[in-house]
Amino acid sequence: MDYTKTHSTPRIRLKPHEYEAVLEMRGKNGRAVLAIGDLHEPFCLDEYLDFNIELANKYNITDVVFMGDVIDNHYSSYHETDPDGMGAGNELELAQERIERWHKAFPEATVIIGNHDRMIMRKAFTGGIPRAWIRDYKEVLNTPKWEFVEHKTIDDVLYVHGDGGGKAIARARKNMQTTVCGHWHTEVYTQYVVGARFKVFGMQVGCGIDKDSYAMAYAKHYGKPAIGSGVILEDGTLPINVMMDL
Repeated sequence: MDYTKTHSTPRIRLKPHEYEAVLEMRGKNGRAVLAIGDLHEPFCLDEYLDFNIELANKYNITDVVFMGDVIDNHYSSYHETDPDGMGAGNELELAQERIERWHKAFPEATVIIGNHDRMIMRKAFTGGIPRAWIRDYKEVLNTPKWEFVEHKTIDDVLYVHGDGGGKAIARARKNMQTTVCGHWHTEVYTQYVVGARFKVFGMQVGCGIDKDSYAMAYAKHYGKPAIGSGVILEDGTLPINVMMDL
């Protein structure tokens, strides 16, 4: 797939073994997955899109998975909302405009539904509104070829948002299945669980949030967000965490 650059591109520095893996992958037809961290649009760093476009091109990505919370829905948050922030209509409109950039760069993708994504559905349920009245995510966000799912398995690797069930390594250990998660903004790692006849890993991919936006005030005591994404090569067997230069 041809990923079009839309802005100036941040420089990505690869370690020698990572670069060798890329060269090897380019000579194969194996699957290569780009796991993009939480966006929380319209409160995502502008440079994060360019960072992921370059990753897609460098690693010959075949599949793109957004790890959840592509939209923030701050105006409807269960956290305390900013009274000086945007109203519901304005925030949604801006989020739609910014997600349009992501959709243009990655027109076909899997989107794991995160806790912020499903916030409006939860409010509707609390208000007694039947599901038939609620539009699909792809219709609201104008992303017709994005597949919105609770979880996705590719090459026996489980991609799940990460709320309500622990971090990636805990899930991998519990289920004995390689697991990739978003949700935890301050965490980037790949950790293995190894037994006599098995080897699985848990990967936390980081995120792309703008920590200085008013919508992220609830997380100001959680530590600095880790801005990065995950790349899973060789049909799910070679994980690489890539951090964005800030």
